[in-house]
Amino acid sequence: MSINSVGRFPGLRLRRLRQSVAMRRMVRETRLDAGQLVLPLFVRDGKRLRRPISSMPGVFQLSVDEAVREATKAHEQGVGGVLLFGIPEEKDVRASGAHDSKGAVQAAVRSLKKELPDLIVITDVCLCEYMSHGHCGLVKTGRQGGQVLNDASLELLARAALSHAEAGADMVAPSDMMDGRVRAIREKLDGKGYANTPIMSYAAKYSSAFYGPFREAAESAPQFGDRRSYQMDPANALEAMREVALDIEEGADIILVKPGMAYLDIVHRVKTEFGYPTAAYAVSAEYSMIKAAAEKGWIDERAVFTESWLCAKRAGADILITYAATELAGWIRE
Repeated sequence: MSINSVGRFPGLRLRRLRQSVAMRRMVRETRLDAGQLVLPLFVRDGKRLRRPISSMPGVFQLSVDEAVREATKAHEQGVGGVLLFGIPEEKDVRASGAHDSKGAVQAAVRSLKKELPDLIVITDVCLCEYMSHGHCGLVKTGRQGGQVLNDASLELLARAALSHAEAGADMVAPSDMMDGRVRAIREKLDGKGYANTPIMSYAAKYSSAFYGPFREAAESAPQFGDRRSYQMDPANALEAMREVALDIEEGADIILVKPGMAYLDIVHRVKTEFGYPTAAYAVSAEYSMIKAAAEKGWIDERAVFTESWLCAKRAGADILITYAATELAGWIRE
């Protein structure tokens, strides 16, 4: 029997399956699992450091010890993993801090794997936080302004990914959107004995206005121009399919769509067309808008965050990266 033929069976009434909580749970199509949540953390040097991010209530820049504390809370609630972003004390035009073995991300990886060996530690691989100009690759300046050098940036990205793997990262996640960076990272990892370290590629990363609060959190706003020359146009969907296909061909193990909630059509198309493990990133503005409306008393924070995750799951996301991961996991346990 197809959906189109249901009308021929007048005795069929779906409302019968909604009469009790137990019945609704029994027939629920989409189920939430805290183990599929990933909590982003912003780490920097120092001790006992918790710098609040004004545009993201409840989110902080953290020293390594405080990052371990936050990760422990999340892990105790059942959160499956964390995603680390580094904030260096000094920046330069070659993003030297990105592959520094003593950097905040590398130190955080080592501490987290020591204290929480079962927690999946993922590292964001990008150069923007470490570049003095804030772009995701090397830049050549000239009469026309700055030009991001795609191919010249690949070795730096691969070196950063390798430094994370050497520190003990379970997975690396390149977010720069340079063409060919998945292959460069895969070859670097394989050549150094890290063939089993998976890559979660930001394959469909849009040039989005929803990143505003993140730029404050990561201190990574570009000092000139914008990132539209290497991030995707929000108007394009077929382009996302091509980007995903290329990254899979180069060795990506998990595909990430960013932003998540505002791009669920892309999440669905990626999952349907490729069938690969798919992650959605509920980005900073998506988080902050819910928090702000909840503080005003306009919405039920718990209900909206939970429904948002259900929507991502229904669209096809296997993994949700969200700043509300710890709260969501706690609500699931309740």
